[in-house]
Amino acid sequence: MSSSICDVAGIEVGHATDGRRPTGCTVVLARAGAVGAVDVRGAAPGTRETDLLAPHNVVERVHAVLLSGGSAFGLDAAGGVMRWLDERGIGLEVGPARVPIVPGAVLFDLPLGDARIRPDAAAGYAACEAASRQAPAEGNVGAGAGAAVGKIFGFARAMKGGIGSASVCVDGVTVGAIVACNALGDVVDPATGRVIAGARTPDGRALLDAHAALLRGEEARPMLAGSNTTIGVIATDAALTKVQAGRLATQGHDGLARTIRPVHTLSDGDALFALATGASGRTLGMMTLGAMAAEACALAVLRAVRAARAVTLPGVHLPAAGDLA
Repeated sequence: MSSSICDVAGIEVGHATDGRRPTGCTVVLARAGAVGAVDVRGAAPGTRETDLLAPHNVVERVHAVLLSGGSAFGLDAAGGVMRWLDERGIGLEVGPARVPIVPGAVLFDLPLGDARIRPDAAAGYAACEAASRQAPAEGNVGAGAGAAVGKIFGFARAMKGGIGSASVCVDGVTVGAIVACNALGDVVDPATGRVIAGARTPDGRALLDAHAALLRGEEARPMLAGSNTTIGVIATDAALTKVQAGRLATQGHDGLARTIRPVHTLSDGDALFALATGASGRTLGMMTLGAMAAEACALAVLRAVRAARAVTLPGVHLPAAGDLA
């Protein structure tokens, strides 16, 4: 049985995938609320409600996090998540109403298929309807449906990205992550140092190793700023403060740095959210929790590309990691 973010008590995940072209969205639900935080490291983010999660701001608990394709258009999917939660009376009590708190982030997947098709409120609602405690599907689903990696020397030499999830348990406390990997850079297995998906050689038949190519002086040819991005959610059943949850999100980026080269670039909008449900009724030291977050994120990135499958559309072919292994 594979590990996933759903191993964290109080967390559910649902995908909505649009079959008309590769795009979709993923919702991480915390119906009872969870202490929330975020750390945005990329230079071209597309986000919603991230200011709310700053440690000096008053709202502490969130009820869902949206991860979506469709670039900035995909933020519309959060409206459907809010409607689904509102129908069930889930939200922050503010006098006459309950307002669901739904932060989110988007990635750029518009080059695949008809760019006029992108996740909307109906997709966000559908993802909530599909949510469960079961380990979520990985690869070409949800926010990972249109993801691609290794675009640093042009989209024509990229490979298929995806979405993946993993968890780590220490002394009865669990930290899990779900990551949609749409990185400009390559994905590297930190255990071996080998590139497993990323920029290909000019003939498209082999992996290039973008990091080594940059150090040789080859000129990068990235797409427009914001046309990439790795986004994800870290969740734990540990009891954390908002400041501590923020540190968990920060240390989760260590996992991205281990597995994506280069990462946090001018052309990426990398963002990680953190949710602490407190369902275990206990905690661990932040050193241990941070190490767990980094490990879960690294494993989720690897699972995202290993579960991905090739996509062929008019004018573009993106092989998957298994095709070039």
